[in-house]
Amino acid sequence: MIDKLELLLALAKERHFGRAAEACGVTQPTMSTSLKQLEEILGVMLVQRGSRFVGFTPEGERTLDWARRIVGDVRGMRQEINSLKDGLSGEIRIAAIPTVLGMVASLTTPFRARHPDVRFRIVSCTSIEVLGLLENLEVDAGLTYLDNEPLGKVRSVPLYDESYRLITAPDSQFGDRDQVTWKEVGEVPLCLLTPDMQNRRIIDRALLEAGTEAKPSLTSNSIIVLYTHVKTGRWASVMPARLADTLGLSDAVRSIPIVDPKVTYRIGLVVPLRDPMTPMVAALVDTARAVAPTLAD
Repeated sequence: MIDKLELLLALAKERHFGRAAEACGVTQPTMSTSLKQLEEILGVMLVQRGSRFVGFTPEGERTLDWARRIVGDVRGMRQEINSLKDGLSGEIRIAAIPTVLGMVASLTTPFRARHPDVRFRIVSCTSIEVLGLLENLEVDAGLTYLDNEPLGKVRSVPLYDESYRLITAPDSQFGDRDQVTWKEVGEVPLCLLTPDMQNRRIIDRALLEAGTEAKPSLTSNSIIVLYTHVKTGRWASVMPARLADTLGLSDAVRSIPIVDPKVTYRIGLVVPLRDPMTPMVAALVDTARAVAPTLAD
């Protein structure tokens, strides 16, 4: 039954029979047979079938919810038994929004000092993708905004408040200022993250409330792309203050606080709302709570 539920989760992730079978290391006929057996056991149709994957039936969606709980509990049980025998080991998967990637080491480094046999896999994605990956058990934890858009069923640990800076050359418009307003930022051609990123939606909302709008001359879903353009001293951007400090901007670029109003959003760790937590996730939550006071400075 657990194997069949794992196949169902893979299908929810891939939305394609062939890719889901490949991800699970089985043939497509084997996968189809297993899903049909699961439907026979439950007495309902789970998958809308056609020449390709169409979607899940209402009964299939509810079965997915249970599958995530059951498979999550089974994985947690195995991890806890192994940790009792050998201590924490294996891989912990963390999904992070691009603007927090510079601080991930503040969390992983003290964690690894206490649990040297644990490996990390860090993936960068949008805040919506963070929650989707958590829900489908594809990552163990996420780093994202806590108070801007709905989070759903997660446990959260606040880490720090994100504030924003205009990153621009000293000889550019407003480049000699000690601070700028959001309305003034709207006068500057910017390079920004793409609109699917929550950071971009925050910036757009702040500008709109100031009576203006963004005029991006370049957009990208990569912080590195924005950073390399800004570093030339010929481009401007809006970045979180902590990220700007982490990137170490050159002498050709200034980081200017944006005020009127001062906009802040809470960044934190999110993990599945499951009791008990897996040993790996519980250790990560403990580490996050321990480092949070140092990040808030």
